[in-house]
Amino acid sequence: MSQRQPIKNKKEKNQSGIKSGIFGGLIGGATVALLGGGMLFGSGILDTADIGQSDNGTTIVEEPNTPTTSNINVNIQTGTTEAVEGVQDAVVSVINLVESSGNLFGFTIPQTESNENELITSGTGSGVVYKIENDLAYVVTNNHVIDGADALEVMMKDGTKKEAQVVGSDVWTDLAVLTIPAEDIEMVAEFGNSDNLNVGEPAIAIGSPLGTEFATSVTQGIISATERTVETDIDGDGVVDWDITAIQTDASINPGNSGGALININGQVIGINSMKIADSNVEGMGFAIPSNDVVHIIEELEQHGEVIRPVLGVSMLDLQQISVSQQQSILQVPADLTGGVVVRDVQPLSAAENGGLEQYDIIVEMAGEEVTNMVELRKVLYSQEVGSTIAISFYRNGELQTLDVTLTDGQTQL
Repeated sequence: MSQRQPIKNKKEKNQSGIKSGIFGGLIGGATVALLGGGMLFGSGILDTADIGQSDNGTTIVEEPNTPTTSNINVNIQTGTTEAVEGVQDAVVSVINLVESSGNLFGFTIPQTESNENELITSGTGSGVVYKIENDLAYVVTNNHVIDGADALEVMMKDGTKKEAQVVGSDVWTDLAVLTIPAEDIEMVAEFGNSDNLNVGEPAIAIGSPLGTEFATSVTQGIISATERTVETDIDGDGVVDWDITAIQTDASINPGNSGGALININGQVIGINSMKIADSNVEGMGFAIPSNDVVHIIEELEQHGEVIRPVLGVSMLDLQQISVSQQQSILQVPADLTGGVVVRDVQPLSAAENGGLEQYDIIVEMAGEEVTNMVELRKVLYSQEVGSTIAISFYRNGELQTLDVTLTDGQTQL
């Protein structure tokens, strides 16, 4: 499953160069080993064969003790390995399945009697088992991992697959909750407190980069930044729709890691991996949804199947998207006004209509906070409670006015 892009792809390394480098390293290593053995032998450091006489005078040569892997003890346990062991069985692959008669990767697959209702893999991502309740296990993943699926499967670390059902999803936070049968599932992940993260502390990503073939791959880095604001294009139209507050890490996050775990050195999930900056000039800039935000959202998804947010009931445009001539002739925009959100349409019986907003009003303030574009408006609007009454300031025919609007509920509209 491709990564959700913050808006920006990496050049593949020359494989022949890598192979020749490895081959050269092996030859060089063998040469050093041979030379070292000879030098050590000559200096008497290596054990030589013990020579003695038997009772009948025959010379006896005893072979030296030859080291084997069975008598070499190395402690390979580290804080990282312990952290991974404590959570990796709870990290799963999420498989997005579509009907074979649909459109796959831009190609239309013709429907026949033999492939009718047949499901094929459209993409894969990752997920985290975070709770077992009764006979169901709950899995959190990204919304974009399950988007467009006709059916979903979850593959466990041991390769077994379970059919998954969607409990709920949210496009704005890019989170979704699934359930699978809890049989044979013994490990669930524990969430840590993302508010307590420190820049520079270890961060470990676990997921299925590039598909199930590389399931439960582990990469390590650090926390590069906390509370990083990342612009995202939700609907793929090339226009920024939303700002996600995310944890930035340099732990490698690749397509397929989406929905997987970002954990701390204690093995606690501190984020759900969601995005990376994919650009040939960029290295090590991945982003995860903070665990505290995840916990809040999945509670709502479990309870309602969606995140219930207030809406105005309007369609809008940024003022800066409208030409200067139209701003002057139609909207009568004041000369010193450079930002705002223009009401394009008002839905009947909506909060906006009931509150008195009209087409071509230019909203500049909401609930006491300045609004210069739709992203800022959404941030303010979605922070309000359904049923609350807020003040909205706007320009109409060049004059600044203020109205009180009582917000109604909804999910994806403004």
